[in-house]
Amino acid sequence: MNTKSRPHVIVVGGGFGGLETAKYLARLPVQITLVDRKNHHTFQPLLYQVATAGLSPAEIAAPIREILAKHENVEVLLGDVRGFDLGRRILKLHGFELPYDYLVVAAGATHAYFGHDKWEPFAPGLKTIEDALEMRRRILLAYELAEREAALTGHHRPLNFVVVGAGPTGVELAGTLAEIARKSLPEDFRHIEPAKARVLLVEAGPSVLSAYPDDLRQSAVKQLQHLGVEVRTNSAVTDVRAGAVCIGEEVVPAAAVLWAAGVAASPLGAALGAPIDRAGRVLVEPDLSIPGHREVFVIGDLASMKDAAGKLLPGIAPVATQQGKCVARQIAADLAGRSRQTFHYVDKGSLATIGRAAAVAQFGKVHISGFLAWLSWLFIHILFLIGFRNRVLVMLQWAWSYLTYERSARLITGESRVISVPLMERAEKAAAHFDRDGKAGSGDAPMTTREVLQESKSPARKVS
Repeated sequence: MNTKSRPHVIVVGGGFGGLETAKYLARLPVQITLVDRKNHHTFQPLLYQVATAGLSPAEIAAPIREILAKHENVEVLLGDVRGFDLGRRILKLHGFELPYDYLVVAAGATHAYFGHDKWEPFAPGLKTIEDALEMRRRILLAYELAEREAALTGHHRPLNFVVVGAGPTGVELAGTLAEIARKSLPEDFRHIEPAKARVLLVEAGPSVLSAYPDDLRQSAVKQLQHLGVEVRTNSAVTDVRAGAVCIGEEVVPAAAVLWAAGVAASPLGAALGAPIDRAGRVLVEPDLSIPGHREVFVIGDLASMKDAAGKLLPGIAPVATQQGKCVARQIAADLAGRSRQTFHYVDKGSLATIGRAAAVAQFGKVHISGFLAWLSWLFIHILFLIGFRNRVLVMLQWAWSYLTYERSARLITGESRVISVPLMERAEKAAAHFDRDGKAGSGDAPMTTREVLQESKSPARKVS
């Protein structure tokens, strides 16, 4: 068949919404180009598992080309979208332009700091594989630096981990951090006691998991506290700096700060010239198109749409995938000369995991928590992972972690963006006070950690 005579549909973004759109459009007599700045699709609900060393990146990601390879009318381009010319129906990329008949923008969202972008270097968010690896590096490095300082000086700075924001991502991070400290690491260090690490979950609002019913919110708090998480609600963060977080007027020393407090829509939403809300999401029409341009659709985290009850649809995978299927149906209707339909989201339930055998779940009027909710969460996430290989690997990793409490991906990789824990300098200064005879202040070459411990008058011991 001559593909040049087919309508050309460009899909921007290879997330849940973009992939679902491309896969359903592939059944139609259209030519599809999916454009993304990365070559892989990331299963974002499990990014926190990478950040906390439970899974490796390849276990929650897959190449976009591989996912769409069987669809002959789909091509994938690696590119960075720079803008749009809606009048000429042109997508502008770095170095070239692409014409389209239909455009689907599913560019997603990133983390937001509510006007305090200067906090980002000290408190990374969690939206990409790179973010997860940076979080993992900071978490593991905090323990390593504390061990080093304790070995050299006999004491270390407080191991405080502060998670800002108590939505699903924040709850998942805080619960897993507490579990790691108390179950996974205690036998691995000689001079510190990881179990004494302090995990704080800080929320400016009145409750955790604000989108969930009250009984599940209360259950989540109890499960978090059982794991050892200190939950602080009605506590706004007023500043984040190297090694510390300000909660109101209180300054809390922090070995690592993890941001899970807010999201901002991709700037591509504003570039479309359509009306946007305060978070930068595009106010779409009932058929998911933008006002004045029926050939342009916006879906997923970038779209602002309310349900029948007037509640804003959440930025979650089920919303994006249902919208992707709907867009494919709208284009199919156009090609067949039929009328378009209004998008209606079908809520199949919400789940949030807290830790090992701890979770909350809502399926309509059915609310469950604890082990049963955790099993439901486990099954659903494995089911929706892309690729048989990914499902098997994740299932095996989780089974092993459940039996042993081990975290299989405890690797510190990459260079630091910001050294937020100043104890490294203190440890090096302490080492410089020892000479080769174990005496202080001679000015000779500093001793190694092993030599300090072997020649020190007091035996090596764990400190808190």
